[in-house]
Amino acid sequence: MIGRRGVIATGLAAAVPARAQGTWPDRPIRIIVGYPAGGPSDVFARMVAAQLGPRLGETVVVENRPGGGAVLASETAARASADGLTLLHVDNGILVYNPALYARLPYDPDRDFAGVGFIGSFPLYIVCRADAVWGDFPALVAASRSRAPTYGSPAVASPHHLAMELVKRRSGLEAEHVPYRGGQAAMQDLLAGSVDLVMIDTATGLPFIRDGQVRALAVLTAARTAEAPAVPTMREIGHDAVAFGWQGLSVPAGVAPDIVSRLNAELVRATASEELRQRTTALGIQTNGWSATEFDAFVAAENAIWRPLIRELGIRLDA
Repeated sequence: MIGRRGVIATGLAAAVPARAQGTWPDRPIRIIVGYPAGGPSDVFARMVAAQLGPRLGETVVVENRPGGGAVLASETAARASADGLTLLHVDNGILVYNPALYARLPYDPDRDFAGVGFIGSFPLYIVCRADAVWGDFPALVAASRSRAPTYGSPAVASPHHLAMELVKRRSGLEAEHVPYRGGQAAMQDLLAGSVDLVMIDTATGLPFIRDGQVRALAVLTAARTAEAPAVPTMREIGHDAVAFGWQGLSVPAGVAPDIVSRLNAELVRATASEELRQRTTALGIQTNGWSATEFDAFVAAENAIWRPLIRELGIRLDA
């Protein structure tokens, strides 16, 4: 989903001292990740696992099951026992996009999962080369009516791709999509002049923005970011386009409410820990202390925006 620049992988959570008998958890906990080891989703899952283990008094292990847009991992988690010992690392694709991208799924994210909480959101920036002729986003929109620029994203149906399509519909921007295999590849082609724009997340794009290699024309957050305070939001410019990549944790439906509450409380403490705060702050990743109910409400709001857009665009990953 996002680039690796600036992210340092962590190891599996270490074993922790034994607990009193008869308490939950009474066995190791696993976090299933639908992407390869070493990628950004895996990295953040392992950072969270390393924090949750000591807090829950049990080993927390990350289990990678990559393949098919995280469909394999999602199916595995959906079929797991509702004992709170299996968690799924979730993101935009797993919970929001996939039902619109695939004609058939072996899981139903609206029915088979319950939210635990939020790990973090990755602000998205529209960037161009530092020497580009567009001084700001309105100038880009005006110029696009004469010649549509190309824009790169890390992949088809990535949050970046869909965010730019939302921007196009709400601003009148004309632009042609060029998908890449990852954000770093898109950024390198931008610097080489192969594409005109890139929609990039903060973890990959912020170093380029800070170094002055690219110019950020807009950010898709609700308010300006602390990391790039001079960059206006799309709302400031006059277009209601808010979007970002995000990560969270869910459990199979049916897990006892008290266990979900415990997991949520420890996840909130984990994301507020000094170690995770240092990592997220350095990468411009935003965190919050949402409850499980607030996380579920957020996902429902995302569904209302993105599933209709995906269907309108006619994007399918199983065609």
